[in-house]
Amino acid sequence: MNQLSFFSAESLPPSVTDLRGLLASTGQVVVSAAGARISVVVDSEWRAEAIADLIAECGLVSELSRSEENRPLVRTASVADLAPLASLWTKGAVKAMPPGWVPGSRELRAWVLASGKPEAEGERYVLGLDPHAPETHAPLAQALMRAGIAPTQIGTRGPMPGLRITGRRRMMRLVENVGPPPENMDARASWPHAD
Repeated sequence: MNQLSFFSAESLPPSVTDLRGLLASTGQVVVSAAGARISVVVDSEWRAEAIADLIAECGLVSELSRSEENRPLVRTASVADLAPLASLWTKGAVKAMPPGWVPGSRELRAWVLASGKPEAEGERYVLGLDPHAPETHAPLAQALMRAGIAPTQIGTRGPMPGLRITGRRRMMRLVENVGPPPENMDARASWPHAD
């Protein structure tokens, strides 16, 4: 199936709003006098590089470095363009999902890049959630349902919470939305597919 879906991430122009997918995952937003900065710590270099490419496609400068735990870290510069997004995704100093948000295909792609993982040899797929923002988990599950991909919450009390996607139709919907994986063997192994 090489035909480009009408809903695919590749069929839409990049926008800073694509970075909402990072915030749905483990991404963080920090507001400063200059605007706002989004950062995300990931588990592999390919994810950091792909997210840096996504940030560049959105017209922003990215920075690759290492977290305190020596994991790959990618972040934007602190810019005014991200301030509206930051105000929507925070309540006080806490990350919060905006009411009624529905992830689009490019946002879903960012979410998969940040924390998507296959389970059970590709029969299930998990989108990671932020363990430090448990109040976002149920609203994000509802947001994914509104996007036509009904998930199951898993690991809500553990260090690796997520939204599990099962079933051929839901997997096809996710695959059609996020488009093809980055050109990397590890990325292909971690990418959703529906056989």
